[in-house]
Amino acid sequence: MFSSRNKDSAPAPQPAPAAPPAAKRGRALSAPSIISTDMVMQGSLSSSGDIQIDGRVEGDIRSAGLVIGEKAEVHGEIYAEDVTVRGKVVGQIRARKVLLAATSHVEGDILHEAFAVESGAFFEGNCRHSDNPLGDAVPAAADPGQNPAFEAPAQPSEPVGLFAPLSRVAT
Repeated sequence: MFSSRNKDSAPAPQPAPAAPPAAKRGRALSAPSIISTDMVMQGSLSSSGDIQIDGRVEGDIRSAGLVIGEKAEVHGEIYAEDVTVRGKVVGQIRARKVLLAATSHVEGDILHEAFAVESGAFFEGNCRHSDNPLGDAVPAAADPGQNPAFEAPAQPSEPVGLFAPLSRVAT
């Protein structure tokens, strides 16, 4: 009535807005937890959401998404859906998607579903593809009963330390 458009032409239907990636994976729509550059955490971290680390963490981390900043350091095992490493990690990474950025320094094994490495990244360890990196058990070859490297070391009958005679130091 007040429009100059033809009444027969209806407006084109608008596509529904795409759901944010976090909602697709079932994560809560919230901001990531942040460990800032001046923070040192000792102990395990666990989150059903995302974590961004810019400081230092000494312990294991479990989260849906994990970003390790350029100045960050993690000493422990990582279990996450998505991991982006820009800083230093010393320990095993188990994740569906792993990205090692050019500034990353990783010392440890990586079990992954998808793996990408930018030019300039440092990686020392083994990487292995898995269809279920977060659910896989210890591989059969690494079964403690079959590999003596995984057996507990024998306990010395006497204390071993800096002041023990060299002939008694376990090697």
